[in-house]
Amino acid sequence: MNFTGTLKQAILEALAYSDIFDYPLQLKELHRYLPVRAELEELPDTLESLHGQVGVKDGYYFLPGREEMVEIRKRREACSQKLLPMALNYGRMIGALPFVRMVVLTGSLAVRNPSGNVDFDYLIVAAPGRVWMARAFTLLFNRIVKLFGHTLCPNLIISENVLEWHLHDLYTARELCQMIPIMGMDVYQKLMQANGWARDFLPNAILESADLPSTLQKQASVLQGFLEFPLSGKLGDRFEQWEMTRKIARFSKQDGFGEETVFTADLCQGNFDHHRKWTREAFEGKLSALAAVPGGELVVTQSSPGTAIGAGRL
Repeated sequence: MNFTGTLKQAILEALAYSDIFDYPLQLKELHRYLPVRAELEELPDTLESLHGQVGVKDGYYFLPGREEMVEIRKRREACSQKLLPMALNYGRMIGALPFVRMVVLTGSLAVRNPSGNVDFDYLIVAAPGRVWMARAFTLLFNRIVKLFGHTLCPNLIISENVLEWHLHDLYTARELCQMIPIMGMDVYQKLMQANGWARDFLPNAILESADLPSTLQKQASVLQGFLEFPLSGKLGDRFEQWEMTRKIARFSKQDGFGEETVFTADLCQGNFDHHRKWTREAFEGKLSALAAVPGGELVVTQSSPGTAIGAGRL
């Protein structure tokens, strides 16, 4: 679904979404998250025409009356400086585990905006037929990491067979564009290609292959292949089925089980806190408040972040 509003409205919507997370935007970031295609050079004059509707401090843009977010962001970025290297190192270790084909960092740390106690959130792509085994190895590794005071959260594990996400919405588009690839560049490229629909929501934000870090590992290591060998046949099939069956039975009884928790042979999505729903409701509230401002520019035109506009393969 393409955005049909003006550039002024697009700017306000982008700032409203980031406002939910106390995250003011620099000029390049604002351009990156616009819901309409535009040139970076167009923004300064347009922002000037939004005087009174957009604030600016130290090069950060935000909604009026939200100047305090600039200091919040600076503090959180300072915190990220020591957390991010650890998260990337752990991600590389996850990438070496059996049946893991790609690892990306997601969540607040991926945008250097952590608040409170920080878990390291990852999206993992697993070999076909080995989603639950890859999850099991990751959680086993997490037990070791916890001894050092850190927590790894593989909130989303998908098979290479289903790289296109099943909900086409702003929330997912933002997540795709904000994540940091760590391991598995070849699979990461396929993931981004499979989710090209995200350009409908964020036409300035999708990474092209030329923008990807050249250091990303492209294929599994010899050691990884050695560890996978005994579990690649019927024995592995039986373990995979056993692990999936018992975990789904357990998850179905857990608080928060619902529309944002999806468990199949190809997908393990454990969003028990319903963050998508919370984001959607907060964003809609921001848009409604802005639209109610007398003389304001905003007319609500964007699909809310949790509204699906299409269907993928899941």
